[in-house]
Formats: sequence, C-alpha cells, structure tokens
Amino acid sequence: MSLVIRYALFAILATEVNILGQDITSRFYRGHYELYLSMFCGTMAGLVVKYVLDKKYIFCYKTNGLADDTRKFILYSAMGVITTLVFWGVEIGFDYMFGARYMRYLGGAIGLTIGYLVKYQLDKRLVFVEPT
Repeated sequence: MSLVIRYALFAILATEVNILGQDITSRFYRGHYELYLSMFCGTMAGLVVKYVLDKKYIFCYKTNGLADDTRKFILYSAMGVITTLVFWGVEIGFDYMFGARYMRYLGGAIGLTIGYLVKYQLDKRLVFVEPT
C-alpha cells in the first residue's frame, strides 16, 4: 500500500477517533465550556492514535526506549500545536456559524484534514529524523 494511501487512512481513523471522543465527552458533560472540553478530549484521543500509527507505519521509526519515545511524542505534539489551532478554529467557526453539532463535527473534520496535510511535512522534516 502506498505511503499516501496509508497516511490518508490513518488520518481518517484519527479523525474518527477525535470526533468520537468529542461526541462521547459532549454526551456526558453539557455544562460551561462543553465545546472546548470535548475538543480537548477528542484531540488527545486522536493524537495518541495518530502518533502510534505515524511512528510505526508512516515513518517506520524505532525509538530507543521509553525516554526516546517520550521525547518523540513531546516533539510530535509540539509540531501539532499550530495545526491544532487551525483545526479548532475551523470547528469553532462552524459551530458559531451553523449552531448544529453535526456541522461542528464537519468543521472539525475539515480542520483536521488541513492540519494533517501540514503536519506530515513538519513530522517528516523535524520529528522522525535520524540523529546526526
């Protein structure tokens, strides 16, 4: 299977995990800041799934123990800060414009797609590189 297809499938899977995490959070908590709490929980769930898949199947990177894996995860997460802000901005914008949960999730999926396209380049150049 080509790298592009694998990456696209993993991005779709991580997006589904993210949106599912948001939906579960929203079903259990309906109070103040529900939107932001659900986005945070979904982001964390999607982040872990995407990191594991990207590390193993996209970049074929083998870490040298827990400390190395932890450093990689922190760097991977840091590279996602800007892309996460894009994703959250699109999702919040859709929520504000349409006021419907399904449109909010559509905005989230669009934002995640944009973010994953950028994130691949960041990860390839800055995260999953062999030490020199």
